[in-house]
Amino acid sequence: MQLIAAARRGDLAAVQRLLAEGASVTTTDEAGQTALIAAAYGDHVDVARALIQAGADVNTQDNTRQSAYLIPTADGGLDMLRLTLQNGANVRSLDSYNGTGLIRAADRGHVDIIRELLATDIAIDHVNRLGWTALLEAIILGNGGPRHTEVVRLLVAAGANVNLADRNGVTPLAHARQRGFTDIIAILEKADAR
Repeated sequence: MQLIAAARRGDLAAVQRLLAEGASVTTTDEAGQTALIAAAYGDHVDVARALIQAGADVNTQDNTRQSAYLIPTADGGLDMLRLTLQNGANVRSLDSYNGTGLIRAADRGHVDIIRELLATDIAIDHVNRLGWTALLEAIILGNGGPRHTEVVRLLVAAGANVNLADRNGVTPLAHARQRGFTDIIAILEKADAR
């Protein structure tokens, strides 16, 4: 537990000392969090790197299905995301909404995270338990501003299915029109969205 607490604080010296003393990187707290997950929540990249070098698994999930890989997809930690990708992150892993990292990043308008994930073999049209893809989340939960518009542009350019409707049969274009997102509407119409 000391290792988890030190990682949560971002205390690299304490983490290194505890590892040298034989602390286990697989130990979890009552929430199922490992030291690496705790470090990811704080975006403590140097601590995360030390833990990974000591054998921590970037794909281990806590009780809420968060992992060192999934956390930065939602929180926008680009360096943390890159570190996990370089160390075997499973881009097909799912969160508690049955959503991918791409869906999480699209919802929050994290353009750089989207770019990074689109360079992997992530499932671009994966549907979460709400019945939404990354494209739908960027429109439904986005604000139509520059960041969410760029996310839509990137997803469409990467081959997202612009006509994949939600579980109620409402298409991305229909959602964009309902919200008056003119720039997003233009991107979708240019891609032959219906």
